[in-house]
Amino acid sequence: MDELVERVDGQDRVLGVVSRRQAIREGWLHRVAVTVCRDDRGRILVHRRSEQLSRFPGLHEVVVGGAVAVGESYEQAAARELAEELGIRVLPRLLFTFLNRSGLSPHRLGVHEAVVPDAVVPSPDEVAWHGWLTEPELGSALLEWRFTPNSHEAFSRYLAFRSAQS
Repeated sequence: MDELVERVDGQDRVLGVVSRRQAIREGWLHRVAVTVCRDDRGRILVHRRSEQLSRFPGLHEVVVGGAVAVGESYEQAAARELAEELGIRVLPRLLFTFLNRSGLSPHRLGVHEAVVPDAVVPSPDEVAWHGWLTEPELGSALLEWRFTPNSHEAFSRYLAFRSAQS
């Protein structure tokens, strides 16, 4: 069954409820929540998507996440996705949102950060491989490996956000 999402306008105000498949097909804005996961040493979790996934099978990702369901906040969706994909229960912190035009269709992307245990147990239905990379290692991987469009856009904005905060 297709997920139901809230169609939103450019200011992130809800316009109505639609299927995610329809939102993507029509190019309607909807919400997506992702989290950059760090361990207590500052390394970043990177994973490769399962080949069975309908969206971006086999590509690497720097973020963990998915669509925000009807009635959910960005934070609730991010926490749900972390539980579903990594088997962990943490409360990610929303850093910022932006209109993201990369990927399958435009969407409002809520970027979160969370410190997570390095012993995550990813769902094999979602994650084919995972590992922890330092920022320099991740910089090299972003140039050499195939990543989802959201990974490049979200991570570059995440780094700019962190730089502005220091």
